[in-house]
Amino acid sequence: MTDSIIVYVTVPDQKTAEIIAVSLLEEKLCACVNMLSGVKSLFWWDNKIDNAEELLLMIKTRQDLFEKLQARVKKLHPYDVPEIIAVPIVSGNKDYLDWLNNSVS
Repeated sequence: MTDSIIVYVTVPDQKTAEIIAVSLLEEKLCACVNMLSGVKSLFWWDNKIDNAEELLLMIKTRQDLFEKLQARVKKLHPYDVPEIIAVPIVSGNKDYLDWLNNSVS
């Protein structure tokens, strides 16, 4: 087990994705953000099934930075209830994980 995590955040458009990614990187709250376009989301909203075309951000960081990262995403995100979900990185390339840990504050 490592202290590294991946945080998943869906966003409505490229502009929002870049604003969030750059902010998190500049504030050293993450080491890397992958932006995956073409995400089709189906979900419950206002008591009905809704859908949206979104981008998925895969944000690499450390567990101890999650609360600060989450607060920053909430401040920048246009959704009332943004998806901000962290999952542990159980194992990985030691050189990459060392780089990740050395890239954040």
